[in-house]
Amino acid sequence: MSGSLPRQRFVLDTSLFITEEIRRTDESLEAAVRRLLDLVATARLELNISCYMPPSIHDELAAMLRDRDVDEEVFSRLDTWVVRKSPDRYGVTIPANIVYEFIDEMSDRVDRGLRVSEEALREVEQLGPDDMTADDPNEYMTAADRVLSDMRDKYRRALRQGVLDSREDFDLLVLARELDAGVVTEDRGIVSWADEFGLRYVRGGQFPTLLEEYLRATGVDDRA
Repeated sequence: MSGSLPRQRFVLDTSLFITEEIRRTDESLEAAVRRLLDLVATARLELNISCYMPPSIHDELAAMLRDRDVDEEVFSRLDTWVVRKSPDRYGVTIPANIVYEFIDEMSDRVDRGLRVSEEALREVEQLGPDDMTADDPNEYMTAADRVLSDMRDKYRRALRQGVLDSREDFDLLVLARELDAGVVTEDRGIVSWADEFGLRYVRGGQFPTLLEEYLRATGVDDRA
């Protein structure tokens, strides 16, 4: 079967394995990851679909799965069916306009972060002496603490939400461009920049269904 089909490649992000979108009702994370890897294996053997992952993403995913006490067999399946490959950072060319857009976006986000900080500072300035201590002895956060906590959340969203904010994200996109592969992720920032890179992408929660539909369309599941 695999020899008669054009080769397809996908580069997988950590968010694919962690998102609850791939889980069935009452399915644990480990069970969902096992089922996903079984689909990846069948798609590789039957449909010539290969899945890749940069080493930086693999290490990030492995740490997250170990934190969740996932069985070692899952890591063995991951290493068997998902190819680890470093992106060719020197050979892959990126249009200058993409770099220009990234610089422009980050400049705008820094301005937004400054505005968030200024708003928090004005709020703190309006607080009185009583707001610097907690009303309830069992409550550790003062009104000033709550303003600062809110500021951190807003600042993080202003600077990081929907943008490439790690080397792992960049490795994912560069590898996908190198392989002419589709990107599989739930990360909004990666999706946005996949468009800029001219890459195909699939939402992580839709990927198991996509593989199942491919297998069903070729009659593979009918033989199981």
